[in-house]
Amino acid sequence: MASPKTLEIVTATVPVLEEHGVAITTVFYKNMFNEHPELLDIFNETNQKLGRQQTALATTVLAAAKHLDKLATLLPQVTQISHKHRALQILPEHYPIVGKHLIGAIKEVLGEAATDDIIDAWTEAYDEIASVFIQIEHGMYKEAMWQGFASFKVTKKEAVATDIAAFTVVPVDKSENKTGDDLANAQEIDLSKLTLTAGQYITVKTDPADSDHIALRHYSLYSASTDTGIQFAVRRDNRNEHHGLVSNYMHDQLEVGDTVLLSAPAGDFALNQDLVQQNDIPLVLMSAGVGVTPVLSMLEAQVSVNPKRPIIWVYACQNIAHHAFSDQVEALLEQAETVEKHIFYFESGQLLDAAWLETLPKPADVYVCGSMPFMESMIDGLVALDHGVDSVHYEPFGPKMSLGG
Repeated sequence: MASPKTLEIVTATVPVLEEHGVAITTVFYKNMFNEHPELLDIFNETNQKLGRQQTALATTVLAAAKHLDKLATLLPQVTQISHKHRALQILPEHYPIVGKHLIGAIKEVLGEAATDDIIDAWTEAYDEIASVFIQIEHGMYKEAMWQGFASFKVTKKEAVATDIAAFTVVPVDKSENKTGDDLANAQEIDLSKLTLTAGQYITVKTDPADSDHIALRHYSLYSASTDTGIQFAVRRDNRNEHHGLVSNYMHDQLEVGDTVLLSAPAGDFALNQDLVQQNDIPLVLMSAGVGVTPVLSMLEAQVSVNPKRPIIWVYACQNIAHHAFSDQVEALLEQAETVEKHIFYFESGQLLDAAWLETLPKPADVYVCGSMPFMESMIDGLVALDHGVDSVHYEPFGPKMSLGG
């Protein structure tokens, strides 16, 4: 627990650091990468260039600092971020490096205003926050289905929409005639003994030819079944020159028979198991674009356990060519006894907006996944309509929303 003096100083100075938060984290990343360029193999280069990672770090640290005396209240958000850290293989030894350069950046940006007392207080605050993450992630590493990044072989690749490819992979067998990294990263992984959770994601590690660094990306599982292998989907991202480093490689170059490195499934975006067997609160699965991937696995899980539960399926995308997994969704919905299906094509002027959200029943168990603008619009609309925050679950694709608000 941080000292009373530290709590007082941190509380008093949070508004100042909020004002300069992105400037501080921008300096932090620049200085840290200059001294530790190897960390560029962990941090998302695209999010760095677009400033997303700077904003995410600033909001995370500042929100945690605001709750320094009651960090336990932020446990759900801390756990969510820790899943990402474990998937990326962020280790305890990385935290002192981050702390050194974060405090250094505060000194550099604030100048003479960063007194010794302020620096000492923020150093203690950071150590307190870091210890919470390290403790939680220690348990996650122990429970991971395999350690580090393991070699998997692509056994199936299928286009499920104009811009989305679905992959099925199986562990590389050490007895196979493999060499180099494929053999070095082969692990004894028994698919039949893996227990995947609908809503989880895997993390792919690649070495793109047009980048100086290793690139890591998270991709959601579209099925929790391991009968044929681990199944995940990748959307091609061509929005601008900063995007698509990994997704284009996987779409254009990764083929059946090739190998890819994956860390063990992670994530806490999962069905409320207390409600899966109940039929009085409907399940609402709401997604846009490739956000359909994790909620598709949830649909599969729900109908396999309890097909009597009412299901409301809501999906939005650009047009029919971008409509992902349509055949798989139809087959699963046919297994449910009570179904509502709502499809929105933006190019046809069909809007999934606040007015339409008013048609959803209350109470409902709602799961939302998609781009950040889609997420923010849906969550704001649902909360405004008195859907309780405990009944609205989400998984944004991109850096996380502010920790604790």
